[in-house]
Amino acid sequence: MDIQSTKIELIKTILAIENNDFIQKVAEFVKKEKVDFWTELSISEQNEIREGINELDKGKRVSYDSFLKKIS
Repeated sequence: MDIQSTKIELIKTILAIENNDFIQKVAEFVKKEKVDFWTELSISEQNEIREGINELDKGKRVSYDSFLKKIS
C-alpha cells in the first residue's frame, strides 16, 4: 500500500473511533511529531537567517527589482 492509501485508511479509522481519550492521545502524538523547520536547518543556515533579520531590523533593505537586476 502506498503512503497516500495508508493515510486515507488511517483517517477512515480515526473517524470511526468514538473514544475521546484515544482521539486526544492521537492528536497529542501528531502535534509532538510535527517537525520544526528551524531545527532541520544547519547552524550556518540559522545564522544567515538571523543576520538577514538583523539587517532588516536595522533598515537595510534592497528592493525586489534591484535584487533581480543584481542576480541577473
